[in-house]
Amino acid sequence: DFSYGADDYDAEGNEEPKALPEGSETMPYIDESPTMSPQLSARGQDGGDGVSPTPTDGLGTGGERDAGKGLEMRKLVLSGFLASEEIYINQLEALLLPMKPLKATATTSQPVLTLQQIETIFYKIQDIYEIHKEFYDSLSPKVQQWDSNITMGHLFQKLASQLGVYKAFVDNYKIALETAEKCSQSNYQFQKISEELKVKGPKDSKESHTSVTMEALLYKPIDRVTRSTLVLHDLLKHTPADHPDYPLLQDALRISQNFLSSINEDIDPRRTAVTTPKGETRQLIKDGFLVELSEGSRKLRHVFLFTDVLLCAKLKKTAVGKHQQYDCKWYVPLADLVFPSPEESEHCPQVHVIPDHELEDMKMKISAIKSEVQKEKANKGQSRAIERLKKKMFENEFWLLLNSPTIPFRIHNRNGKSYLFLLSSDYERSEWREAIQKLQKKDLQAFVLSSVELQVLTGSCFKLRTVHNIPVTSNKDDDESPGLYGFLHVIVHSAKGFKQSANLYCTLEVDSFGYFVSKAKTRVFRDTTEPQWNEEFEIELEGSQSLRILCYEKCYDKTKLNKDNNEIVDKIMGKGQIQLDPQAVQTKNWHMDVIEMNGIKVEFSMKFTSRDMSLKRTPSKKQTGVFGVKISVVTKRERSKVPYIVRQCIEEVEKRGIEEVGIYRISGVATDIQALKAVFDANNKDILVVLSDMDINAIAGTLKLYFRELPEPLLTDRLYPAFMEGIALSDPAAKENCMMHLLRSLPDPNLITFLFLLEHLKRVAEKEPINKMSLHNLATVFGPTLLRPSEGESKGHLTLASDIWSHDVMAQVQVLLYYLQHPPISFTELKRNTLYFSTDV
Repeated sequence: DFSYGADDYDAEGNEEPKALPEGSETMPYIDESPTMSPQLSARGQDGGDGVSPTPTDGLGTGGERDAGKGLEMRKLVLSGFLASEEIYINQLEALLLPMKPLKATATTSQPVLTLQQIETIFYKIQDIYEIHKEFYDSLSPKVQQWDSNITMGHLFQKLASQLGVYKAFVDNYKIALETAEKCSQSNYQFQKISEELKVKGPKDSKESHTSVTMEALLYKPIDRVTRSTLVLHDLLKHTPADHPDYPLLQDALRISQNFLSSINEDIDPRRTAVTTPKGETRQLIKDGFLVELSEGSRKLRHVFLFTDVLLCAKLKKTAVGKHQQYDCKWYVPLADLVFPSPEESEHCPQVHVIPDHELEDMKMKISAIKSEVQKEKANKGQSRAIERLKKKMFENEFWLLLNSPTIPFRIHNRNGKSYLFLLSSDYERSEWREAIQKLQKKDLQAFVLSSVELQVLTGSCFKLRTVHNIPVTSNKDDDESPGLYGFLHVIVHSAKGFKQSANLYCTLEVDSFGYFVSKAKTRVFRDTTEPQWNEEFEIELEGSQSLRILCYEKCYDKTKLNKDNNEIVDKIMGKGQIQLDPQAVQTKNWHMDVIEMNGIKVEFSMKFTSRDMSLKRTPSKKQTGVFGVKISVVTKRERSKVPYIVRQCIEEVEKRGIEEVGIYRISGVATDIQALKAVFDANNKDILVVLSDMDINAIAGTLKLYFRELPEPLLTDRLYPAFMEGIALSDPAAKENCMMHLLRSLPDPNLITFLFLLEHLKRVAEKEPINKMSLHNLATVFGPTLLRPSEGESKGHLTLASDIWSHDVMAQVQVLLYYLQHPPISFTELKRNTLYFSTDV
């Protein structure tokens, strides 16, 4: 679920986002599954500064180091928890503050509230406060004077044993909220009090107080139980099994989890709305933003799934200060809802797909605006200028969010009408589908809502929603993690836990620009219950925070395949996701992990290379191979004009890969690429045999790797600044003159190889209707590879990795695109042609 920083938006994207007041977030439904691994940062729902784990080196050897590391992590988990505990105690204090004066007036002739009302609203808050104050006061000195032998399991065990108070609080919570709401409607004084309660900031924070509503504070204890359970889970993970705390923490975790399960049924009355035809309470199960294709155009909708109905709404435009409302676009009772199979949905409208290069251009624009915002902030720029940039960024990101999804998710009402959503992630589509199907297993009745009922249900959406904001990065708070930029290397090893043999493969999705996209796919492992893929992928990350793995069974049944090439008819066997924690991922070593999904375990490893690291070109130490060796050295040694590796890879791609969808864009298996690299470097006589057996994406990947690993770019470091200036010229004649002169200035091996590659890429683009690779797509893939300066050269202007990335890469792509769009350029013509006005570069 996305819950970003701005609370208001207009569904068509016209309104500027406004910030959420601190503490008014809604907690999602509690997930007690231990697989939920919270960040080790205390900067969670509560604000306050986090403690991020730092790897500790030199803690003895092997097992001793692991134990030491575990204890070190324990301290980090505890100090993070302590910081959030302090905030929680301050919140409870703020809630208790008005209670005394309210009680004092209750017995006078002009009471604000009656004693009964005060008792109901503040029920058990005093007890909860005392329990946590005592816990905090006992734990704090232990963490301050940290020593690895310290024990504190008994404190957590005691805390867990007092959860009965929370049970009483939860049982009363609904009535407390209703009473508080009624009282503020009928009493202006109480309304003023409950709208702005002052919460003390943490000891070391700059802010002395923040204002929070009473409703938000009354929700904190419910939120807290989950938080404590998650912390126990983390503590246990980092406490050695022979530590005296281990059994105590285990016991505390068991009590907490049982307690959570028992109250989860009725934990959040905010999720409940009016009753179903059978008189049961109708609950909100899931909500989120989806793009609907309506009357041929894309619209952003907020979709709400209740116990027995799916409701599609948009936020109405309202005057400032007015209470916001949703407008119902349509609803389908779940009893009438069916998912049409691909063959039934052939009459569906054609989805207008935005060309890839337009989406890429927009991403470049967004990255450029992001760097401008960073620059403005660094130079203490005017807030008006920053706001203007942020508004522009929001508009661009909103456009991207609206126009990038292409995976169809169809909903059909048995009584006639069909609806079509477009999603960017199959993971999300299956989440919606599974949630609906789970509810449909119950005995549901069909019904029609009267206009009043529909109004009440739609009216409840604003309060009930768990996803408050459109998932765009401009809605994020400044101190939220910006995500990772660079390359994530993932090896998908194997999977087990399948009941019967099947043809199995996995796909990997990461989030970029706020939404998830599929980035890689393993080969299909046929007829097995234990697939061993062992394939490595390099995935580019653009502000990513999560990695998702989906496991599919391949469908070979021709009748089920749909004409719509975005339809994925293969069956999802399982899916799971993990957070990409910058601290954990940014090590030089591989980090092994397992994702569990519906009884299936997928094993994978990953490591991350930040973008500035991946910008490095490292010359090869040995001069015998071809990778990392100057192109002039290779051509001289081979007595050839174009390196053998370039000719062979291009020939193979033209022979059998020119119609491959996404050729050069889809990453090949890294282990295959490394194998080919070794064969070319060793000048193995079986090169041609190896090539003819190899997957075509691996061959395309090897060619890209060759250019990327050249000690200096193909278009040279010396000429790089001139290429950047040339492409920026506005006069077409001057640009033509300069760009041709620059080619003439290249050393012969570089120029001949470049022209050879250029003609090949043009031939690939001629097949664009089949392979979906336009000239622009190819320029985006190859531009940085052929132009990006080597390390020594780029030092001078290397600032923020994402910063130089956006501006320079745009120009690098444009340079290559210029030559790709240019009429054929011949080497002899270039060299002979002195009609151009020639100046030294």
